[in-house]
Amino acid sequence: MLTMEQAKQLLATTTTQEHLFLHAKNVSVAMGGIARHLGAEAAHWEAIGYLHDYDYEQFPEEHLQHTEQPLLAAGLTAEEVRAILAHGYGHINDVTPVTDMEKALFTVDELTGIIQAAARMRPAGITDMEISSFMKKFKDKKFAAKCDREVIKQGCQMMGMEVKDVAAVCIEAMKAHAEELQIGPKA
Repeated sequence: MLTMEQAKQLLATTTTQEHLFLHAKNVSVAMGGIARHLGAEAAHWEAIGYLHDYDYEQFPEEHLQHTEQPLLAAGLTAEEVRAILAHGYGHINDVTPVTDMEKALFTVDELTGIIQAAARMRPAGITDMEISSFMKKFKDKKFAAKCDREVIKQGCQMMGMEVKDVAAVCIEAMKAHAEELQIGPKA
């Protein structure tokens, strides 16, 4: 089973840009929150979330096409690699998210971008963010416009949850890591 220590070591072999490590941390924390909500193994989901963009910096135009073999060779299971590949469903590949972990990663990859952007707009960061405030930003297509809301909606539908409910779980998980995620109160 992939551990966070292994995930960090592996990502460090392909990634140098700080914003990509920050995104990895955001997705990791959100995945842990969803795992706990669903009664799954949070540490494992966090490690998968952290490693999900393994080949992105090196191959941004061929994202996920250079992931499977290196990660299998590094000792990840086929299920773990498939979970990572499935976050590209519909826009990069045709690996349909089937398991709860796959559906969650597909959803929170985009969702955490909007959460982080919304938190950065607030004097207290994410620490006092309410779901109603987040949903206003979510509905504003011009806000964090690069985050694909249709993917988020599709992922939430796959999970059998409303966007507001998935977002609430992720926000609560991210609040506990506000400083590390650079979305704490402004000094």
